[in-house]
Amino acid sequence: MDIVSDSTAGAARPGHAPDRRALGTVKGLVAAYGALSAAVLAVVVVLAVNGREVTSFMWGRSAGVLASAAVTYWLTVLAARGARWAYVRIRVISVVVPVAIVVIDTLPGVLPAWFVAMQIACALAIGATAFLLNGPGLRAAFPKSR
Repeated sequence: MDIVSDSTAGAARPGHAPDRRALGTVKGLVAAYGALSAAVLAVVVVLAVNGREVTSFMWGRSAGVLASAAVTYWLTVLAARGARWAYVRIRVISVVVPVAIVVIDTLPGVLPAWFVAMQIACALAIGATAFLLNGPGLRAAFPKSR
């Protein structure tokens, strides 16, 4: 685990082995979220190149989800180094993003079934992190006040 300087504002010390393991699992799930997001965008690209119908909504949605995966991974790395502010943000992301993905992507007639299925897989990957991030172990590792 990386050592965090005492001068880092809002730094926590997730130092116990279970906390490190939980954050490692979160990193893995966020990486899976990113890989699935990249796969969705890759399929959209392949379809577009082969002359299939791809809407601007599909382009924007798949690119936006991939961008959110990159930001979420970056925040997860910072949280693993002890940044409480990053931990708080990924806690919120882990709850809000899966709901937003499912609600928007399941609007009737807006997206093809394959796209919805792949996006729901993304939502499941990021949503699984909510259970770890909002559990008592990690919350204790990132106390509100120092």
